[in-house]
Amino acid sequence: MKEAAKFKRGNIILISLTHHLHDIYSSFLAPLRPLLIEKFELTYSLSALWDIIIRIPWFLNPLFGIIAEKTAARYIVIFTPAVTAIAMSLLGVAPTFAAISILLFVAGISSGMFHVPTPVMVQQLSGKFVGKGMSYYMFGGEMARTIAPLVITGAISLWGLEGIWKLFPFGIVASLVLYYRLKDIHITQNIKKEKKTGIWKAFVRLLPFFAILIGITFFRAIMKAGLTNFIPTYYYTEKGDTYFFANSALSVFQFAGAIGALFSGTLSDRIGRKRSLLIIAVITPLLLLAFVETSGLLSFFFLIVLGFFIVAPTPILLALVQDREKENKVFANSIYMTISFVTSAISVYFAGAIGDRVGLENAYRIAAFIAFGAVPFVLMLKTRD
Repeated sequence: MKEAAKFKRGNIILISLTHHLHDIYSSFLAPLRPLLIEKFELTYSLSALWDIIIRIPWFLNPLFGIIAEKTAARYIVIFTPAVTAIAMSLLGVAPTFAAISILLFVAGISSGMFHVPTPVMVQQLSGKFVGKGMSYYMFGGEMARTIAPLVITGAISLWGLEGIWKLFPFGIVASLVLYYRLKDIHITQNIKKEKKTGIWKAFVRLLPFFAILIGITFFRAIMKAGLTNFIPTYYYTEKGDTYFFANSALSVFQFAGAIGALFSGTLSDRIGRKRSLLIIAVITPLLLLAFVETSGLLSFFFLIVLGFFIVAPTPILLALVQDREKENKVFANSIYMTISFVTSAISVYFAGAIGDRVGLENAYRIAAFIAFGAVPFVLMLKTRD
């Protein structure tokens, strides 16, 4: 019993690093977007279709969850970074909009298969500190989104847009290293041995809970997706800043998000999931309004603070899912991931469409007011706080 309650920091850090390696490649689209818009002469909303395409495979997340529960999930975690790396590194040489769409679809399948089992692996290793484990996990992913714009900017400065394909061998090497480190970690065997009630019964039982999560993620989605996907475009296209500054701003924003993700789950272990989510749901849209209504260094300061809070709910929501479902953990996580990524993809399109009509700055104002809609859903949560 004491062994199960332990926080196995070493293995959790390993999975967090795996998340980091994978998500560096899956985060290439946002910093590449300004150049791809120029190359193919696209509108914001048309370029946002790529975000929907890369997330279409996430509709299959429940299937990925069932597969992961019936197989050795660690092999999915090992090989998907290589697949994602190859697909995303070829975006620079893709000759058409359709070719980029195909590559993103492949990356979407790989990314979906990676993200379904990994939070459950973290939960199994976290003992009674699930929020803390999810913060470690999300820190790896958010640091990837911090580094990805810098990696892309450096690669383009060295090789040009069409030369970024040279990045994919690093993903293959990463998968080989992961094979050596993860092949003997049989984490999901404990899950397969548990007595379960059945997928359909679990889904029906969790439906009211997932309805609340849909409300929370939906109302925050345009705000989050508009920022994480269009900050480089906002600075480069609308503000006239350099491509380097635009991607640097995204990196700073994502780094702040990584710090927020690192602390929020741990904090929720102490003050409660619901209380933590409520604080974040109220503060974040206010910070977005402050960001667009100010200028210069003050605006950049609000961007950094906003980054801290924008990703902070994710470790808490992941921990909530694991708290709520004791039997079909991977399946439950797959449903949450479907909700999260599908609402995000749709919201990127709407953020782009609004930006086409009224500009990204006004789109951010609208998104801030919409985000307040998450507050009533947070109040509806029933937790064990």
